[in-house]
This record gives sequence, C-alpha cells and structure tokens, in this order.
Amino acid sequence: MTAMSREPLIVYIAGLMPKPEAGRHREQLLRCLLAGIARLDPLVATQIGERDAFRLVSWNYDFYGRYRDISLDLADIQAVIDRDGASEQDVLAATSWKRRIAIWLLRMADFLPFMLPGVAGEETQVHLRDYFRYVTDRRGIGETAREKLKTVLRDAGQAQRPVLLLAHSMGSVIAYDALWQLSREEESEARVNLLLTSGSPLGQRIVQRHLLGAGETGGDRYPDNIGAWINIAATGELTAIDRTLRDDFAAMINLGIVRDIGDIEVFNYYHMQGSLNVHAEYGYLVNAVTARCVSDWWRATTAADSIRPGRDSA
Repeated sequence: MTAMSREPLIVYIAGLMPKPEAGRHREQLLRCLLAGIARLDPLVATQIGERDAFRLVSWNYDFYGRYRDISLDLADIQAVIDRDGASEQDVLAATSWKRRIAIWLLRMADFLPFMLPGVAGEETQVHLRDYFRYVTDRRGIGETAREKLKTVLRDAGQAQRPVLLLAHSMGSVIAYDALWQLSREEESEARVNLLLTSGSPLGQRIVQRHLLGAGETGGDRYPDNIGAWINIAATGELTAIDRTLRDDFAAMINLGIVRDIGDIEVFNYYHMQGSLNVHAEYGYLVNAVTARCVSDWWRATTAADSIRPGRDSA
C-alpha cells in the first residue's frame, strides 16, 4: 500500500432538485469550499486544491432526467464567495417572525402529519413528493442514488483512504441509508472518518420512520461505520427544522457506534437571485464553520498519516 493511496478524500453528495452537469457542479462546490477554508487555513486550501481530494457523487440527473443551468447561479456563487459573513439584514430575515411561525408549524406537522398539507409551502410539497419517490424506490431510483455513493466509499475503503463525507439536505438521508447498507447488509469495511451533514432533515420524525434500519433493534438499527458526526444547520431552515441531531441519534454514542455527534448552528448568507436562501449548498460550503471542520479534519488526518510506521515503504 503506497502513501498516495492513503490520501484523504472529501466526498460530497447533494440534496434534491436538478443540479448542474457534474463537472461544472463540482467546480463551483469546490470553489466555495476552498474559499471558506482559505480564509482560515490557506495551506490546507492549497493542499486540497492541488490533490485529487474532492469527489462529487452526482445522482440528481438519474433522478430528474435534466440538469440545472449553472449560469443561473454563477453570479450568486461569486457574491457569497466575496462576502465573509451574514449581514444584519440576513440575520433579521433568517430570524423573522414569519419564518419562526413557519418553522413552528412544520415542526407541529412532523408530530401531527395530518396538518402537513395545510402548512407546507409549494417548495416543501415538491421536496416531500421527491422524498417519497426516493423512499418508495420507484424503478430502483433510491437504490441507484445509494449505489453511486457506496461505490465511491467501497473504492476508498479498499485504498485505505480516510474519508470525510459532506452530505447536504436529502444527501444526508441517502448517505445515512448507504452507510447502513454497507455496514449492516454488506458488512463492508468501508468507513467514514467524519460525517459532516448540513441542512439535514434527519431530525424529522417522518424521515426517521423511513430510514433503512428503522425497524431493527439495538445497534443493528444504526450504521456502524462512522467515526464522528458533525451536523451543521442554519438559522431559519425550513428543511432542517430540527437543527439538532445528537438527541435523535444519541443511542449511537451510547452503543459505542460513533465517538460523538455534534450540532452547530450557523447563519447561511447565500442569496439566490436577490433573496436570502438559508438552505443553499453553496452557502453552507463557504461558511467558516464548515471550513473549520474540514480544515481540522484534514490536518489531523494528514498529521496521523505522516507518523504512521512504514509510510514510505508499506
């Protein structure tokens, strides 16, 4: 096994809705991530940018049959890269009473599902439609998405590459299900050293009821291949309406399946065509909290590899 094969790998899986063609999508995602890291740790940003260390799991075209035009987003992506934090207006918009009421109603509907049709906005209803299309695995569409991720993780496991899995929104559900399958159905040695979720709906009861393994008991209920888990959720989120996951998945810590689960709240200051979008993946990636998590993981991982016995001759 060569030193190169143990290169750290950052894997990214996106949420619902059509995305740009994979190459252009990856380029913009990486731009945002590196811009955020460069403000805190220029050396790590350079190292990640120079190596084959960022892999996009592109599943959305198979699901929707179309791409999003990247030109619609380029100006907004550049704008969020040029900024270094949320403005006072962003904070006010994310914490407005209208948004707080919308979140409260959605949380109530999570406990009382009969309320959902009356409180879900058009965008939420679209997301729910697509979520249940994934859950019911129509024409194998859910398994197709999971298999794309599992293939990358299996390859990384065989090469003994440490993995940080970045999963945004619905991507966190696909990631969780794929990790459960790898550890509980396949008994694969593939592991994720750090799972970093953002804008995740995994705190919702409606989602938890449909997770793979939900019907199992004890440790078999959960994936057994995650080193640590950090969840990042933006103030004002209408997808991550439950912004804390540690309480929902505390059994994983108690059972010794995961070292720790941490929850961090942030302000996502991405603007989409002039309006604040606290759920946007580009805004999460450029955020200083995401940057710090990735940078700390990268430094810890590369430092550990540099002192491993036989590194140059294994």
